[in-house]
Amino acid sequence: MAVDVGDVAPDFTLPGTGGREYTLSEYQGHPVVLAFYPGDDTPVCTMQLNAYTKEISEFEGLDAQVFGISPQDVASHERFSQKQGGFAFPLLADGGKEVAKLYNILGPLGFYRRSVFVVGADGLVKYAHRSATGLTFKKTDDLLKAIRS
Repeated sequence: MAVDVGDVAPDFTLPGTGGREYTLSEYQGHPVVLAFYPGDDTPVCTMQLNAYTKEISEFEGLDAQVFGISPQDVASHERFSQKQGGFAFPLLADGGKEVAKLYNILGPLGFYRRSVFVVGADGLVKYAHRSATGLTFKKTDDLLKAIRS
């Protein structure tokens, strides 16, 4: 069953950059952006995460937490982040793709589809987008609009 707008966001705990684990429910009371991306060091993913980093003050202005989530391990995320000069938010490792399954973002061959969810301060999904092609990503303005709604 696909997670959709109005649903309670499935909770999860994943290891991430910064040497710690992150649990979605710890951020209850704040909006959260879950940016699922196919892979570290790939062109569109790099553009997407750099765009969100560049515009992080707009997310912070709405008290929103951003997470990048992909199936690579934390070591890969750390290398990717360092190569890009650091991202302004943690990258989480969904190695077993369990969170991807919870949010129904796996494509037909089991690969991550570029997807983004905005979880409201109340824990409900306010915005859900699963890319058909993965060649583009949702711009910050679209996500900010969803956070404000």
